[in-house]
Amino acid sequence: MSENDTTTTTDTFATEHAPRLEWAKHAPEVWKAMLRLDKAARQGLDPKLGELVKIRTSQLNQCAFCLDMHTKDALAAGESVERIVQLSAWEESRHFYTEKELAALALTEAVTVLTDGFVPDDVYESAAKHFDEAELAQLIAAITVINAWNRFGVTCRLTPGHYTPGQYA
Repeated sequence: MSENDTTTTTDTFATEHAPRLEWAKHAPEVWKAMLRLDKAARQGLDPKLGELVKIRTSQLNQCAFCLDMHTKDALAAGESVERIVQLSAWEESRHFYTEKELAALALTEAVTVLTDGFVPDDVYESAAKHFDEAELAQLIAAITVINAWNRFGVTCRLTPGHYTPGQYA
């Protein structure tokens, strides 16, 4: 190329896939019930912690739609980019999180993955040390609800990138 060459290159991105099914449109009562359940599960939980749990669950379940949504919601709630970025490697980045958050993340992984068919006692006991029973019940509910949302998102192949924070609040 010469000095005077003004040719620029642009990257071409993959085509955005279309959703398989607009499930909320076809099952509106389930959608409304999920929104109510989601709202109930969030009660009494720190909003930033709730978003960290949703992001980590969505990473594990590979739900791009929910990752898009909850990283944006976390940023809007004042969460740092650094803590969001480190979340996929939280066990190696423990110093970014409080002991309470670490216990919640460990419980999140145990409830989400269930590779051994149960939540290990040590993981549950660690969470129980940091959360009173009411908070722990809410945390378990929040983890369960985001797992359900992820199942809808992944199965219906919901398209990420179009969510605005607070859109479904």
